[in-house]
Amino acid sequence: MPKIKVVVVDDSALVRSLLAEIINRQPDMECVGTAADPLQAREIIRERNPDVITLDVEMPKMDGLEFLARLMRLRPTPVVMVSTLTEQGAETTLKALELGAVDFVAKPRIGVTAGLQELADDIVEKIRIAAKAHVRRLVSPPPAAPTVAAAHAGTALTAPLPPAASPAPIRLSTEKVICIGASTGGTEAIKEILMELPADAPAVVITQHMPPGFTASFAARLDSLCRIRVAEARDGERILPGHAYIAPGGKQFSIARSGANYVAVVDDSPPVNRHKPSVEVLFRSCARVLGPNAIGVMLTGMGGDGAQAMKEMRDAGAYNIAQDEASCVVFGMPKMAIQAGAVHAVLPLKQIARAIMERVAAAGVRHRI
Repeated sequence: MPKIKVVVVDDSALVRSLLAEIINRQPDMECVGTAADPLQAREIIRERNPDVITLDVEMPKMDGLEFLARLMRLRPTPVVMVSTLTEQGAETTLKALELGAVDFVAKPRIGVTAGLQELADDIVEKIRIAAKAHVRRLVSPPPAAPTVAAAHAGTALTAPLPPAASPAPIRLSTEKVICIGASTGGTEAIKEILMELPADAPAVVITQHMPPGFTASFAARLDSLCRIRVAEARDGERILPGHAYIAPGGKQFSIARSGANYVAVVDDSPPVNRHKPSVEVLFRSCARVLGPNAIGVMLTGMGGDGAQAMKEMRDAGAYNIAQDEASCVVFGMPKMAIQAGAVHAVLPLKQIARAIMERVAAAGVRHRI
């Protein structure tokens, strides 16, 4: 089998050397070039035609995001971002994922040599996943999305809200909960679904594979874009309609019942399927606690985390949807859920929000009858 060809772009000579060494240790990949800035990278990419690019954000001569946007418009190539674990770094990384980067690695701010070696397995796994990812041409830079932060604060909007799925014909049941699992490519997929939900949508609980330090920025970004409120889940808080709760990076997230209410459980229990947070943990609790009141959604991602628990959800009466292969960045998690017999419907990403609300509305009508 031909090796995965990787180009490393980073302004640090030390980081370039370390990443090249980590890549070249793998029997199935090789570093075919390194560049200190995007201008050098442009020539190397043209000459070497890499399968994957690792890209730093902060570089001389051209910002990494600007280079990424040009790359995805002119020569779409799988990119793994190398980001500093800071609040600003998290926001920049989310922008990179919006522009088309497949995934990211959070490099340490200090102890770079030891830190990158500790991350070696994670780095090469992300490169392997990226090599198989479906990347799409960026037609134009994504327009600045209208903010709904003013609406959340009760003041007038200065821009129109995003389109929402048609509201249900009757008051929605507060018992229903939308349960979403995602990994590679999931940040944009989750954003697309949540932006389509109306303000009175059922509660949404989400596990997206993401390390500590990034989920707070992810939640804040979504909260500024969506009609529903979005935040990191907090242990013990009540799960309410019109709200979405995202598993904090590095924690496990599940739900429990407290009297007549659903509540969030956030703890430091061990990884499951090598993930923390794990979709398996969330979905298993949804099967146990929600039963037929759950609507499960499996989005783009590598591996099989959550597939068996999603089957448990179906067996408990939940209605489950999987994203289709054509709209996935990586058709791993949905494929495994389908193969496990966990899924009722396989849909393109753009149809999932409407399908959810139609299902909720239909359930409300049956309940009323």
